[in-house]
Amino acid sequence: MDSKVVLDTIWVLVTAMLVFFMNLGFAMVESGFARSKNCVNILSKNFIVFAVSSLGFLVLGWGLMFGDGNPFIGLKGLLFLSGADNSPATGDAYRGVYSAINWTGVPLFAKFFFQLVFCGTAATIVSGAVAERIKYKSFIVFTFIMAIFIYPVIGHWIWGGGWLSKLGMFDFAGSTVVHSVGGWAALAGIWMLGPRFGKYRKDGKINPIPGHNLSIATMGVFVLWLGWFGFNPGSTMAADPAAISHVVLTTNTAAIAAVLSSTIIAWLILGKPDLGMTLNGCLAGLVAITAPCAFVGVVSSLIIGAVAGILVVLAVIFFDKAKIDDPVGALSVHLVNGIFGTLAVGLFAQDKITGTATGNGLFFGGGMTLLGAQFIGVVASGAFTFVVALMAWLAIKAVMGLRVSLQEEIEGLDIGEHGNSAYPEFLTRKPIYSVYSYVPKETTVPASETSLIKEGTL
Repeated sequence: MDSKVVLDTIWVLVTAMLVFFMNLGFAMVESGFARSKNCVNILSKNFIVFAVSSLGFLVLGWGLMFGDGNPFIGLKGLLFLSGADNSPATGDAYRGVYSAINWTGVPLFAKFFFQLVFCGTAATIVSGAVAERIKYKSFIVFTFIMAIFIYPVIGHWIWGGGWLSKLGMFDFAGSTVVHSVGGWAALAGIWMLGPRFGKYRKDGKINPIPGHNLSIATMGVFVLWLGWFGFNPGSTMAADPAAISHVVLTTNTAAIAAVLSSTIIAWLILGKPDLGMTLNGCLAGLVAITAPCAFVGVVSSLIIGAVAGILVVLAVIFFDKAKIDDPVGALSVHLVNGIFGTLAVGLFAQDKITGTATGNGLFFGGGMTLLGAQFIGVVASGAFTFVVALMAWLAIKAVMGLRVSLQEEIEGLDIGEHGNSAYPEFLTRKPIYSVYSYVPKETTVPASETSLIKEGTL
């Protein structure tokens, strides 16, 4: 094994470990944006989601995604990485079954682990969007479905040699494959669950439900920002100094631009520089640059980040007014800006800027060809993910239910689902709600629980 393979392997594994570390960032952000009574539940979901998604990807997801097959799905190398590798690292150049990923010379297990942590990230996105009202076991089942089928199919289309890659769609590190897929699955889940109790008043007004710990959320965003320096540059899957340096710079530039633009637009609209908007602005910039980071220039990344920061603020306001209850802003960050970032390739790409022949985007004289391919990819991936995710949520609801009882939701999922509390020494006063003021018209409240609410004991 030559020195290049050794260096490439070290690079891929170290960056994969950075992406794995993003699980901590997501746990901190989601728990910080949730209420204290649901903190244990959020932390537990973020912890178990990586284990469940890892198992699903190991058992079948990897083969469906990267195994040789047809334009829609992998058919070889299924079940626990069966089949030979086809990389120079093993010498199996002619008898492998993972042709779509033989462009990197690192060993098979290094390829697998790097892709595995991406799968875990997509599944984690759903957690925050459905927070504070979903049954723990139902979320676990959906995570497994996500890892074993939904994520791998879209991954095959774009990264596994499938029909979208042949069409000419580019997604360097996963604005669509990871973030939009997670966002579309989350949207389906939110639609099935409905809003949290007390979020929207009977008169239609929005009742803000602030997170309990912005300190933890802020630290979580810093962890995620750091992890993105593995997420995007690591997707080179080779220690290419010029490409890595370029991707690191475009990634960071988009992030800082989004931090500033989100803060400014929130200040103008809301009257105050809202910290939550700033934090999500940073994440929005990182999501938006994930697809084009290796295909655009630094100035373009500045523009992409600035637009992402504006989009995330407007999206949060839009989803709230549309009564789509997303406690952490996952849809605004990952879905909206995953779509924008994918389209940004078609707008800002500069052919071979880091060596990849993408063709030029619309703003650099390339016309509509690349943008058209990106648009088709966005629509196809969104339609497939949303429909399949919705079917999965419906099946889970029919078999085991999706939502906890109203009493459990009000008292907190920490006690109801886990039997403990993140802050057992804090004395908290149980809120008293009026069923007539807070329960939305479309919400059906069981008679037994309605009486408890009226009495003030729930």
